[in-house]
Amino acid sequence: MARLYIERLDPDADMRRIVEWLEEGPAGGPAEGEWSPPMDVFESEATLEVVADLPGVPADAIRVVVARGLLVISGSKRPMKCEHHGAAFHLVERSFGRFARAFRLVGAFDGGRATAQLHAGELHVVLPRIEERRGREIRLAIQSE
Repeated sequence: MARLYIERLDPDADMRRIVEWLEEGPAGGPAEGEWSPPMDVFESEATLEVVADLPGVPADAIRVVVARGLLVISGSKRPMKCEHHGAAFHLVERSFGRFARAFRLVGAFDGGRATAQLHAGELHVVLPRIEERRGREIRLAIQSE
Protein backbone atom coordinates (compact mmCIF):
# COMPACT_ATOMS: atom_id res chain seq x y z
CA MET A 1 0.00 0.00 0.00
CA ALA A 2 1.42 3.39 -0.98
CA ARG A 3 1.80 5.99 1.73
CA LEU A 4 1.13 9.69 1.48
CA TYR A 5 3.87 11.85 2.76
CA ILE A 6 4.45 15.47 3.51
CA GLU A 7 7.82 16.77 2.52
CA ARG A 8 9.55 20.04 3.09
CA LEU A 9 11.11 21.87 0.16
CA ASP A 10 14.12 23.97 0.99
CA PRO A 11 15.56 25.01 -2.37
CA ASP A 12 14.16 28.29 -3.66
CA ALA A 13 14.27 26.97 -7.23
CA ASP A 14 11.79 24.18 -6.44
CA MET A 15 9.33 26.58 -4.83
CA ARG A 16 9.59 29.04 -7.73
CA ARG A 17 8.94 26.18 -10.15
CA ILE A 18 5.82 25.08 -8.26
CA VAL A 19 4.42 28.61 -8.00
CA GLU A 20 5.10 29.30 -11.70
CA TRP A 21 3.41 26.04 -12.68
CA LEU A 22 0.38 26.91 -10.55
CA GLU A 23 0.12 30.43 -11.98
CA GLU A 24 0.87 29.79 -15.65
CA GLY A 25 0.92 26.08 -16.30
CA PRO A 26 3.64 24.46 -18.42
CA ALA A 27 4.99 26.56 -21.31
CA GLY A 28 3.08 29.64 -20.17
CA GLY A 29 -0.46 28.33 -20.60
CA PRO A 30 -2.86 25.78 -19.19
CA ALA A 31 -2.17 22.25 -20.34
CA GLU A 32 -4.77 19.92 -21.74
CA GLY A 33 -6.02 17.46 -19.16
CA GLU A 34 -5.48 19.67 -16.12
CA TRP A 35 -8.22 19.84 -13.51
CA SER A 36 -8.85 21.38 -10.13
CA PRO A 37 -10.28 19.08 -7.45
CA PRO A 38 -12.79 20.62 -5.03
CA MET A 39 -11.39 21.27 -1.56
CA ASP A 40 -12.57 22.48 1.83
CA VAL A 41 -10.18 24.41 4.09
CA PHE A 42 -11.07 25.08 7.70
CA GLU A 43 -9.28 25.80 10.93
CA SER A 44 -9.84 25.41 14.63
CA GLU A 45 -7.85 26.66 17.58
CA ALA A 46 -5.58 23.62 17.27
CA THR A 47 -5.32 22.85 13.53
CA LEU A 48 -5.71 23.87 9.93
CA GLU A 49 -7.38 21.12 7.88
CA VAL A 50 -7.81 20.58 4.16
CA VAL A 51 -10.16 17.99 2.69
CA ALA A 52 -9.83 17.31 -1.04
CA ASP A 53 -12.07 15.16 -3.24
CA LEU A 54 -9.70 12.90 -5.19
CA PRO A 55 -11.75 9.89 -6.33
CA GLY A 56 -9.75 7.41 -8.35
CA VAL A 57 -6.38 8.98 -7.46
CA PRO A 58 -3.97 6.54 -5.78
CA ALA A 59 -1.90 7.74 -2.83
CA ASP A 60 1.37 7.35 -4.73
CA ALA A 61 0.12 9.86 -7.35
CA ILE A 62 -0.41 12.63 -4.75
CA ARG A 63 2.23 15.02 -3.43
CA VAL A 64 1.68 17.25 -0.38
CA VAL A 65 4.32 19.90 0.30
CA VAL A 66 4.62 22.41 3.14
CA ALA A 67 7.21 25.13 2.49
CA ARG A 68 7.72 28.86 2.73
CA GLY A 69 4.26 29.55 4.12
CA LEU A 70 2.48 27.48 1.45
CA LEU A 71 0.63 24.19 1.45
CA VAL A 72 0.72 22.66 -2.04
CA ILE A 73 -1.31 19.60 -3.00
CA SER A 74 -0.55 18.22 -6.46
CA GLY A 75 -0.65 15.01 -8.44
CA SER A 76 -2.29 13.32 -11.38
CA LYS A 77 -5.28 11.14 -12.14
CA ARG A 78 -5.17 8.69 -15.02
CA PRO A 79 -8.18 8.27 -17.28
CA MET A 80 -10.24 5.12 -16.92
CA LYS A 81 -9.31 2.34 -19.32
CA CYS A 82 -12.15 1.39 -21.63
CA GLU A 83 -12.55 -2.36 -21.99
CA HIS A 84 -14.74 -1.94 -25.10
CA HIS A 85 -12.41 -1.34 -28.03
CA GLY A 86 -13.89 0.99 -30.62
CA ALA A 87 -16.56 2.29 -28.21
CA ALA A 88 -17.94 5.76 -28.91
CA PHE A 89 -18.30 7.93 -25.81
CA HIS A 90 -21.49 9.98 -25.65
CA LEU A 91 -20.70 11.80 -22.39
CA VAL A 92 -17.42 12.37 -20.54
CA GLU A 93 -17.73 14.44 -17.36
CA ARG A 94 -15.09 12.98 -15.07
CA SER A 95 -11.85 14.93 -14.90
CA PHE A 96 -8.37 13.51 -15.23
CA GLY A 97 -4.84 14.73 -15.77
CA ARG A 98 -2.56 16.81 -13.58
CA PHE A 99 -3.84 18.91 -10.71
CA ALA A 100 -2.34 21.33 -8.20
CA ARG A 101 -3.75 23.60 -5.52
CA ALA A 102 -1.80 25.94 -3.25
CA PHE A 103 -2.87 27.64 -0.05
CA ARG A 104 -1.02 30.42 1.75
CA LEU A 105 -0.65 29.50 5.42
CA VAL A 106 -1.56 32.44 7.62
CA GLY A 107 -0.28 31.86 11.13
CA ALA A 108 2.19 29.43 12.60
CA PHE A 109 1.76 25.75 11.76
CA ASP A 110 4.02 22.79 12.46
CA GLY A 111 4.74 21.23 9.05
CA GLY A 112 6.90 18.60 10.72
CA ARG A 113 3.91 17.16 12.61
CA ALA A 114 1.44 17.51 9.72
CA THR A 115 -0.40 14.42 8.53
CA ALA A 116 -2.03 13.39 5.26
CA GLN A 117 -4.45 10.49 4.90
CA LEU A 118 -6.35 9.22 1.85
CA HIS A 119 -9.56 7.33 2.54
CA ALA A 120 -12.49 6.58 0.21
CA GLY A 121 -11.33 9.18 -2.33
CA GLU A 122 -10.91 11.97 0.23
CA LEU A 123 -7.52 13.40 1.14
CA HIS A 124 -7.36 14.82 4.68
CA VAL A 125 -4.38 17.05 5.50
CA VAL A 126 -4.02 18.25 9.09
CA LEU A 127 -1.49 20.91 10.11
CA PRO A 128 -1.16 21.40 13.87
CA ARG A 129 -1.07 25.02 14.97
CA ILE A 130 1.89 26.22 17.01
CA GLU A 131 1.98 29.26 19.22
CA GLU A 132 3.02 32.36 17.33
CA ARG A 133 6.15 33.65 18.98
CA ARG A 134 6.77 36.78 16.95
CA GLY A 135 5.39 39.93 18.51
CA ARG A 136 4.86 38.24 21.86
CA GLU A 137 6.12 40.18 24.86
CA ILE A 138 8.77 38.34 26.82
CA ARG A 139 9.72 39.90 30.12
CA LEU A 140 13.34 39.33 31.13
CA ALA A 141 14.52 39.19 34.70
CA ILE A 142 17.15 41.81 35.47
CA GLN A 143 20.25 40.60 37.22
CA SER A 144 22.05 43.00 39.57
CA GLU A 145 25.36 42.77 41.44
